[in-house]
Amino acid sequence: MAKRNQFDVLVVGSGAAGLTAALQLAEHLQVGLICKGELLSGSTMWAQGGIAGVFDQNDSVDLHVEDTARAGAGLCHMDSVRFTAENGPSALHWLIDQQVEFTRSEEPGSNGYHLTKEGGHSHRRILHSADATGKAISNALVDKARQHPNIHIHQHHAVIDLITDADPNSRKLRCIGAYVLDVKSGSSAVMQAKAVVLATGGASKAYLYTSNPDGASGDGIAVAWRRGCRVANMEFNQFHPTCLYHPEARTFLITEALRGEGAYLLLPNGERFMPRFHPDAELAPRDIVARAIDHEMKRLGCECLYLDISHRPAEFIEKHFPTVRKRCLKYGIDITREPIPVVPAAHYTCGGIMVDSYGRTDLQNLYAVGEAAFTGLHGANRLASNSLLECVVYARAAAEHIKSVFSGIAELSKAALWDESQVTHSDEDVVLSHNWDELRRFMWDYVGIVRTDKRLERALHRVQVLQKEIHEYYSNYKISKNLLEVRNLTMVAELIIRSAARRKESRGLHYTLDYPELAPVAKDTIMVPDNYAGQDIIVSS
Repeated sequence: MAKRNQFDVLVVGSGAAGLTAALQLAEHLQVGLICKGELLSGSTMWAQGGIAGVFDQNDSVDLHVEDTARAGAGLCHMDSVRFTAENGPSALHWLIDQQVEFTRSEEPGSNGYHLTKEGGHSHRRILHSADATGKAISNALVDKARQHPNIHIHQHHAVIDLITDADPNSRKLRCIGAYVLDVKSGSSAVMQAKAVVLATGGASKAYLYTSNPDGASGDGIAVAWRRGCRVANMEFNQFHPTCLYHPEARTFLITEALRGEGAYLLLPNGERFMPRFHPDAELAPRDIVARAIDHEMKRLGCECLYLDISHRPAEFIEKHFPTVRKRCLKYGIDITREPIPVVPAAHYTCGGIMVDSYGRTDLQNLYAVGEAAFTGLHGANRLASNSLLECVVYARAAAEHIKSVFSGIAELSKAALWDESQVTHSDEDVVLSHNWDELRRFMWDYVGIVRTDKRLERALHRVQVLQKEIHEYYSNYKISKNLLEVRNLTMVAELIIRSAARRKESRGLHYTLDYPELAPVAKDTIMVPDNYAGQDIIVSS
């Protein structure tokens, strides 16, 4: 028997964005918080470097804005950049108030906290907790959420699709909740709410090599697109330059803060190469560093390059990078004595669901925050450590807006239960594993760091074949978490491919051999679904 739940607000996702929104909303409202796995299973938990923000008396909002815009290669929305930078300090202080344990410092002008520097930043403005900042933020916010009486947590629950109806107060579609799968029991549930916040993260699992956890399957982007929300700039997939290269070290990122503290990138013969590619060398923006590594690996035919911080004192390395050191030691690599083998890997989705400064999407009462959203902050390339900042700033803005309009939201109609009466259990789940493998391999080969029109044509053909197979599977068999994820990710992969094909230039994270130059005018790539929710609808009387 399907279950039915109702909250004031439903928050989907338990990373920094989702938890921030839930905690802010729970001051006045009843919040349902759902996540596909455990509360600590999202991407935030794995963030190492830190969170950017003006925290030093020698730094300024204007400088943070300039650095962000420079990294964004002409595509940043400057109102979003300034909004984020101006609200950065209060976001950082809010995290401190939540008992996030950031690394301390006695240096003059630091306000008591150690600030590090990463690629693209002109000043030290990265607040961090050693090299496990995401873990510190996640643990603190999860502790607060678990203790809050107005936050109702549902772990191991995955969104199937959003529920919509006609808003009686307007001529637009509104979101009134979601159909949700209880992953452990296999049963479905209806979760209704006057507002829904998608904080589901990005889609880097579309690629064979990624720094993200397995849950990064673009779920929020897919469910919003299916219900008529526009998406933008999906072609800009950030590849982190340095992930640990080891057969047993799946998805372990080597924080950019190592380069901020003086680590060098080296060829197999020990030669530095980044000064040949950019005047900032190892501290160039991520897209430049990732392309340089990719270029040198292909030029030399080698499987990896190297990141070396062993010239710094061992005590300094052990103090500032305990997580990296411990993980590398697990694989027999002592970073205080030898370089780290590294390769680029898919890391961050810069595009997403189009939102305004309050996180509002095209669908009424549906909000999106964090990596699932497109705010315009990142442009064609995300500046390091702006992602966690965006999560907190926009989640707080969305929560404040929901609280301000909540009393005026019309009462909900009762949604129908999820109907699975016409489907059966599958005995061939091997089909899904083959679909996963094929998708991730051709996305890596054809829609990776360097692209061509021919590669994109091949990828589009392959993804459309996969979608037909998955649609048939979805229509005939009972749903599972695995099926939902591969269904969502093939849809998002198509959006990535089509967006990349429409951009006839090389800008930021999108580099194509067919159009190596910048276009004279920088434009967003906006994808509009056939059922675009921004249009008025006819409400029957």
